[in-house]
Amino acid sequence: MKAVMQRTTQGVRIWPYLFSLPFMLAYLVFHFYPVIYSLFLSLHDWNGIGDKTFVGFQNYADLLTKDPLFYKSLYNTALIMLISIPVTILLGMIMAYVTFHLTAGKRLFQTVNFMPYITTPVAIGFIFSYMFDWQSGILNQLLIRLDLVNEGVYWLQEPFTARCVIALMFIWRHLGYFMAIYLAGMTAIPQDIYEAAKVDGSSGAHTLVTITLPLLKNISVFLIVTSVIGGFQLFDEPKLLYGGWSANSIGGPDNAALTVIWKFIDNTFISDNRFGYGAAIAYTLFVIIIFFSMISYRLSAGKGEKE
Repeated sequence: MKAVMQRTTQGVRIWPYLFSLPFMLAYLVFHFYPVIYSLFLSLHDWNGIGDKTFVGFQNYADLLTKDPLFYKSLYNTALIMLISIPVTILLGMIMAYVTFHLTAGKRLFQTVNFMPYITTPVAIGFIFSYMFDWQSGILNQLLIRLDLVNEGVYWLQEPFTARCVIALMFIWRHLGYFMAIYLAGMTAIPQDIYEAAKVDGSSGAHTLVTITLPLLKNISVFLIVTSVIGGFQLFDEPKLLYGGWSANSIGGPDNAALTVIWKFIDNTFISDNRFGYGAAIAYTLFVIIIFFSMISYRLSAGKGEKE
């Protein structure tokens, strides 16, 4: 009887491993192995045909010393993030605060603002291409009818305005998500704190600044770090804005819309078919993301931790 109980106990302990085995196998095959193989591939010169040629760190050296477009794409990506992320954080917090205090239509307001986040990137690219088109764009037609301009503005043909349009796409798409996260944080704050502040005579603006915002600090840090990570992987918006996958031009006017991921895909699969060089771009971007994520975390959370 004792031996049977021991076997049963051992059998029960095996079940968690058996249930997690499919996930672990899928993770090793479809995630871990490609990551390790891409690191191996970044040390080789290979176009997908024939044998691989070991070149060591030459791909990384060429990327950092002989490829000005890489730095241009990095500059574009960082500039778009600097424009879009602070605005999205601020507007998301304001919209969450307004939604939190709504007495009627709260669910409808949340749904309407969250819908852009679940909209497909193809639809977003089509919408903004139609809005900012030079000839038939809705924005230019509106400005002309209001006599604010004499002719259409080249929104997508000028480097700075092109970056601003991409930043606006990012803001429009992610604003509902930021609002939902902040709204969840505001809902989790105990109402006793607000009642005590109200008894002490605290106004709405004073309560927001001294109570709500400090208690939402961890959420702000989370959104900033994840936005930096997602911002460096920006690809769908600029690519679809300039004609989609069938477009012949790369990077828009003066390569102002060229992001790091767009350059990675172009060098790897479209223009050059340099798989080793593309893997080097991917791993360099991985290091950059870690670096900027640590900086953004320290700037947003480090000061509070010291205090």
